[in-house]
Amino acid sequence: MEMDDKFLPIGTVVLLKGGKRELMITSYCIMPTGEVYDKNGKVEIDGQIFDYGACFYPEGMITSDQVFAFNHDRIDKVCFKGYETDNQKEISKVLNGGLAELRQQQEG
Repeated sequence: MEMDDKFLPIGTVVLLKGGKRELMITSYCIMPTGEVYDKNGKVEIDGQIFDYGACFYPEGMITSDQVFAFNHDRIDKVCFKGYETDNQKEISKVLNGGLAELRQQQEG
């Protein structure tokens, strides 16, 4: 799978651009709610959909407020690729098409 291909399999471990800690992908197409922060403080993300949800690796999700949301273009390095099957490849194709369509609707 090329780096430009989405969506990486669940369980994939990545390092984000500028990141210091590895993250493990746990979900696709998430829309965070509640208070969201980046390195500069609180961020407004009303209705924004992100490609991936993730947790710290190797600890996993310790509390429910430690979910990281990011888009594919923020990935600097794939450290470990998760389990890939024909079903996962099909889901990736569906998600690519559906997410692109949803983003077009939001912009238009």
